[in-house]
Amino acid sequence: MQKHRFTSYVDFWNWSVREKALFWSETVENLDIHFSKKFTKIVDVSNGVETAKWMFGARMNIVDSCFQNEDDAIVLKFKTDSGVIQNVSQKKLASLVNNVANSFNRIDIVAGDTIAIDMPMTMEAVSIYLGAIKAGIKVATIADSFTSNEITVRLKITEVTVVFTQDRISRMGKYLPLYDKVVEAGAKKIVVISTQDDLISLRHGDVLWNNFLSSNEDFESVKQDPQETITILFSSGTTGEPKAIPWNHTTPIKGASDGHYHHDIHRNDVVCWPTSLGWMMGPWLVFSTLINKACIALYYDAPLTKGFGEFVENVGVTMLGVVPSIVKYWKNTSCMESLDWSSIKCFSSTGEVSNPAEMVYLMNLAGNKPVIEYCGGTEIGGGYVASTLVQPNIAATFSTQTLGGEFVLLDEDGKKSAKGELFLIPPIMGLSTTLLYGDHLEVYYKNTPEYSTKLRRHGDELIHLEKGYYRMLGRIDDAMNLGGIKVSATQIEMVVNKLSFVQESAAVAVSPKNGGPSKLVIFYVGMQNELDDSERLQCVKKQVIKMLNPLFKVSELVKINTLPRTASNKVMRRKLRESQK
Repeated sequence: MQKHRFTSYVDFWNWSVREKALFWSETVENLDIHFSKKFTKIVDVSNGVETAKWMFGARMNIVDSCFQNEDDAIVLKFKTDSGVIQNVSQKKLASLVNNVANSFNRIDIVAGDTIAIDMPMTMEAVSIYLGAIKAGIKVATIADSFTSNEITVRLKITEVTVVFTQDRISRMGKYLPLYDKVVEAGAKKIVVISTQDDLISLRHGDVLWNNFLSSNEDFESVKQDPQETITILFSSGTTGEPKAIPWNHTTPIKGASDGHYHHDIHRNDVVCWPTSLGWMMGPWLVFSTLINKACIALYYDAPLTKGFGEFVENVGVTMLGVVPSIVKYWKNTSCMESLDWSSIKCFSSTGEVSNPAEMVYLMNLAGNKPVIEYCGGTEIGGGYVASTLVQPNIAATFSTQTLGGEFVLLDEDGKKSAKGELFLIPPIMGLSTTLLYGDHLEVYYKNTPEYSTKLRRHGDELIHLEKGYYRMLGRIDDAMNLGGIKVSATQIEMVVNKLSFVQESAAVAVSPKNGGPSKLVIFYVGMQNELDDSERLQCVKKQVIKMLNPLFKVSELVKINTLPRTASNKVMRRKLRESQK
């Protein structure tokens, strides 16, 4: 703003979309993005904005932009089960990334192949992720909370031959098997990190981490076209299978710009966001932190106890990211109230709809620091709506569309409205342009409303408030955000319908009146069975946890005579949702 002599943030944002090419060119320069061959055009839309190519004509590897601090700068801090905080210098992390990049030929993986990572957010996970991308290898990321059934689905879609995982996960004093779950999912070959003193028993052909890792610390990154896939992430589809969304070398630039402009991440800041590589905020955390020359803070246990709060205090976190349901737990248990979080400059909240009272509570934990509300998607590589530190901060409210991007709200008649469905206006840095085994154009562009420019479907519903602020209302399609993970109603219904007393079902996410994380409610048409209502609810809860994800909590089970349907036989989930409000 100072460089271009803007005194109004709104004028600045307008400039960022009016002069989009200039804004993104300057952003690439501000972030010190490295190229082995400079781009000839910042964005090429000769084949349509739907398939825009950013950094057109360049050669690059985005990992080269992740190590631009001083060699002795601390770029990663973590705390293991032993309770000791470890500080990792840039030189040490870069060496480990190179160790990994040099190791893939030991398991017959070469540039262009795809591996999978299914493990918690650890130093090793970060190094495997960056090492693979540096070696020109695609990475499919899978949330460690998913069941073996869901892991199988993701391995089949991506056709990976090697999965990186660890033996078990530690969660609040309990140890949950992870290697066994990946074996059950049918992984062809597994590289396993052992967290125990006693080595685990492996299948024939699987490899221990220490036997995989090379000692060679020198590696020249594989330079690629910026459009080359680096990561495959999964998000909800409208069918039973998740969408497999490729990220390329330009996608992290979007997340890093959001981190820089909207979250105020700068050199030597400490960024903590409890997450995993299987959720888009995992890769976002890695790239947004390292590209901005800051430090990643990783806590290896669940962020639900005072131990996590003490970690935040002791490592001097400056930007703390949350999912609203975590804040609700902190508020209910008062577990963070005796801590000194004065190092925090701001919070960020994403993944679910926020509750204003809980966000005010969060602000006060750090002496009334702002919460950057942040919403986007895996298909965006970052956010489309957020807040800033140069505007008044209002709890659970967004203050602006993100810089360099634009959207419009349309009502059911396709008319511009203060309340309605959100449609993105491409091109925007970070927007996906392909789907793995899916029709990208059909999913995002087919039958979008007529407008002055091409619109891209996203599925969120917002309301535009006075003074330019926004509030999230939830999803308008059959998807829902549960525990920070987007899942389709169809995926949930498929597993519920397998129960003997269920003839058919409909899953809906119901938003509380005062805002906050949605509740998962299952409506079902029942069949004769000896179980009572409470027993049926327990069966449904166990089925969803067993077949999908333990983070998907069923709040209520409602029996009805018939599911309401449209003339075309589509279930009217909106009508069911409204019946619960």
